Amino acid sequence: MKKVVKFGGSSLASAEQFKKVGDIIREDESRRFVVPSAPGKRNSNDTKVTDLLYKCYGMLQAGRPYLKVLEQLRVRYAEIIRGLGLKLSLAKEFEQIRKDMESDAGEMYVISRGEYLNGKIMAAYLGYEFIDAANVVRFKDDETLDAAETYKLIRVQLEVHDRAVIPGFYGSKKNGQIVTFSRGGSDISGAIVARAVHADIYENWTDVSGFMVADPRIVKDPQVIHTITYKELRELAYMGASVMHEDAIFPVSQVGIPINIRNTNKPEDEGTMIVERTSRIPKYTITGIAGMRGFAAVSVEKDKMNTAIGFCRKVLTAFEENNISVEHMPSGIDTMSVIVRQKEFAEKEQLVISRIEELCEPDHMDIESDFALIAVVGRGMKSTRGTAGRLFAALAHAHINVKMIDQGSSELNIIIAVSNDDFENAVRAIYQIFVDAQL
Repeated sequence: MKKVVKFGGSSLASAEQFKKVGDIIREDESRRFVVPSAPGKRNSNDTKVTDLLYKCYGMLQAGRPYLKVLEQLRVRYAEIIRGLGLKLSLAKEFEQIRKDMESDAGEMYVISRGEYLNGKIMAAYLGYEFIDAANVVRFKDDETLDAAETYKLIRVQLEVHDRAVIPGFYGSKKNGQIVTFSRGGSDISGAIVARAVHADIYENWTDVSGFMVADPRIVKDPQVIHTITYKELRELAYMGASVMHEDAIFPVSQVGIPINIRNTNKPEDEGTMIVERTSRIPKYTITGIAGMRGFAAVSVEKDKMNTAIGFCRKVLTAFEENNISVEHMPSGIDTMSVIVRQKEFAEKEQLVISRIEELCEPDHMDIESDFALIAVVGRGMKSTRGTAGRLFAALAHAHINVKMIDQGSSELNIIIAVSNDDFENAVRAIYQIFVDAQL
């Protein structure tokens, strides 16, 4: 058994948290390769290390003195080192960071130092080899990942190291320039390492015991999803449900490596297992509920629209020309609706409307805004009769008006639109009918 383990910022925020992580790693000999994030918040009033590094860089660019913030970072790491009882000094590293910052090493270099320094401490604490991600995670000149070269570099390095720490979040171009993933990108780093070493499991340790069936900010104490497929996860993540970076799925899903979401503060919990496919029968008809506010719909009507070849393409052209992505497109015989994110659409709505008028000559158009989309996702829905009926009955009982319905042929999900004001009540109503009613 070979495991790659990634620990998030909340798991490494202090020496106390480091000790929990150390116990978890030492408990299982198969946890051989560790990917750490930068230290997160120690409490609600604290600041993440990455945010302090952003602040440092911003002050430097503005010509303001930044050394006090850098000193604040040095003290933060010194507290962790002291709390772990390590004989380790990061003085040289901080001096190098200062020199590189003043030599205009760039923002990505600066914000990557949180993971770099935490990796140094983690390697010293565990007695593992430290491998700088800049040497093994390769980006192309356009700052996209060079996956083939990265997998090759990681394999070559880790073939000669039985156990190692590789910092998350960053890598470099061939010329040595540091490049980072988007925020939360240590999840991607962990997935890349897992694929490169052909890991049996990629464990992603955070501060929750896996994915919840619904947002705990809306539903009190929601149930944990024990097993979820990559496809189900993609549907939920698209609608905002996430305890890990969405792009972390692809490197491992392509080769069938399961991801296990675990809780550093409750290591006894099994967490959520994310798999390519499974024969396990889900506990509930649905796997999860997720949604977001802030959508708008443009509805276009034209008699005999179904016989007008290219009509849909022309409507979508108006959005494409204005660089607006389309979320959903429910339609009827003589009508079609285009669902977009309201924030993107608001500034360009008149340009889009006039272009549709020009291209399509519709009989009528209507714009509706301030509504939310909710996705009800589950592989169990396909084999269960009456799922849609129960869903709409629950919403009707809660006096919630459904503005739109969209269901794919795979029967993996049902997407509905409700007003922004009804969003939370709708999520609770759906949870009650599919989960509470089955407990």
